[in-house]
Amino acid sequence: MSIFEIIMLTCFGFAWPISIHKSWTSKSTGGKSPVFSYVIIIGYLSGMTHKWLNSRDLVMVLYAINMAMVTVDLMLYYRNKRLEDAAKAAKGLETVHTNG
Repeated sequence: MSIFEIIMLTCFGFAWPISIHKSWTSKSTGGKSPVFSYVIIIGYLSGMTHKWLNSRDLVMVLYAINMAMVTVDLMLYYRNKRLEDAAKAAKGLETVHTNG
């Protein structure tokens, strides 16, 4: 096991809950990029694949936990996108009823 890999994954692991909390409470997609999340997931999958093929150890658990958190944040992005789209549609209907 590499201590530096563990430190990196642990630091990222502390960042994702903050991002998830922000996504959950803000109900906004502002500052979020689904492409970025997919790239991060691919990176974690690559790290897990490397571990699986070359040095199976418990660091794989950190990759899996981090990947799960990014996936949750990505799902919240799509939830928030639906909420924003519904709010825009409702606002559009209000405008039509007010003007018509």
